[in-house]
Amino acid sequence: MKRVWKISDASQKAELLIHKRSCFSLKPRTINTYLVKPRLPSQTCGLIRDFCARSGSQLPNTFQFLLRLFSDKPSAYDIKARGEMSQKVFLLKDELLQLNGDSEGVARVLEEKGSALFRSYPDGSALIELVKQLHSRPRLALEVFDWRRKQADYDFPMTSSEYAKGIAVAGRCKDVDLALELFTEAANNQIKTSSTYNALMGAYMSNGVRDKCQSLFENFKKEENVRPTIATYNILISVFGRMMLIDHMEAILGEINDLNLSPTLSTYNNLLAGYITAWMWDRMEQTYMTMKVNSVEPSINTYLLMLRGYSHSGNLEKMEEMYGLIRHHINDNNLPLIRAMICAYCKSSDPNKIRKIEELMKLIPEEDYRPWLNVLLIRVYAQENLIEMMEKLINQALKRHTCVTTVNVMRSIITTYYRFNAVDKLAEFVKHAEFAGWRICRSLYHCKMVMYASQNRLGEMEDVISEMENVHIHSRTKKTLVILYKAYLKWGPTCKVEQVVGLMCKHGYGIHL
Repeated sequence: MKRVWKISDASQKAELLIHKRSCFSLKPRTINTYLVKPRLPSQTCGLIRDFCARSGSQLPNTFQFLLRLFSDKPSAYDIKARGEMSQKVFLLKDELLQLNGDSEGVARVLEEKGSALFRSYPDGSALIELVKQLHSRPRLALEVFDWRRKQADYDFPMTSSEYAKGIAVAGRCKDVDLALELFTEAANNQIKTSSTYNALMGAYMSNGVRDKCQSLFENFKKEENVRPTIATYNILISVFGRMMLIDHMEAILGEINDLNLSPTLSTYNNLLAGYITAWMWDRMEQTYMTMKVNSVEPSINTYLLMLRGYSHSGNLEKMEEMYGLIRHHINDNNLPLIRAMICAYCKSSDPNKIRKIEELMKLIPEEDYRPWLNVLLIRVYAQENLIEMMEKLINQALKRHTCVTTVNVMRSIITTYYRFNAVDKLAEFVKHAEFAGWRICRSLYHCKMVMYASQNRLGEMEDVISEMENVHIHSRTKKTLVILYKAYLKWGPTCKVEQVVGLMCKHGYGIHL
């Protein structure tokens, strides 16, 4: 009983303290307030835990409030309430999605079911949760927000969190003007907080409006009642990183240190993204090590960024190490990174790269075709003298109307056919390449001539000269005439040797007899 009386006294004192603060506060009340949670002495915390363990009856409302107030983590009651709210929002979201863009239907459903739901959560959490669940449908989310905005009145005002979410959604819809309009409206309603500033800066950032983002930041710093947060600086780092303005990005990091703000996970991830975009691999590595030294636990996104950096830099050892950490996540969700790893293997001298490439290729669905990757693989298989796989990829490219415009790729294909002495396959390939509009070079035809000459197929060799003229390639070059000269010198007849020598003299080409 003594413990219960002690708890009751603590409850009354805390309730009286809260009442005094609310009565004598000199600052006007705003919609978005910050509540500082006091910490109880360890002895009192022990009494509360003991009381909770012994009490079998439901706690009084005031006491439940105090427990939630003094707790650093959400209570079971809060978690349950949050889950119930999310479920109600989920049902409303499903009903809205079934309307397939019917604006009148959306307004009707929100009037019938959304109004009561939103009003039962005056902090705006229900609307924010609905907008989050509509992440894949930003236009519909914006429509829902606009409806809520029109319903706002004295008894049910908009909160700063709702405005911030609406500004963010407008940014995702590429409507920067609307984002600014919402920010201005919130400010006119005396709702100007760091969250609304950050949301508008984020909208400017995602739409590439760097100048406005910086200008807004300068205005933000001049505010008396609100100050930039670490989230604000994270946005600026992301902006400068995307634009590869590394000096600006590092200047912001210096300002964070000067203000004694603690860099967050987002800070480091944005720095990593900036260095990767600028291909500054040493800085990327240093940032990652600094992050670990400062005991900031890397997230999946951190590992994905590092894997991308190692792939682009060609650091196969660390790329494979990072891939081992998040293999299952990448295999299921991140095809671009799989393609980046394939690209890294293609450019490497790894003796087992073909096996590793084929293992990764199995993870990419057939319908997820990328022309550039197909062309890159054609060259790799050509360089490795894997003629069957090379031809399979060539046929796939022709079927999908992929056009090869790189001379180096064409020469790799030619070289492979030459190594296998497959002149007929080369001739067939040249026909398809001409028809498909691929890059045609003189080397294609010279290779055919050399291979026909080696097999004493002089008539077909001579036909190649006509093929060159048909595609507007000059056929009277020194190299062409040298090929003819050597072929006739080896196989005859002598009269044609003399004709070629005459042509070479006519065009001023020297020859060593």
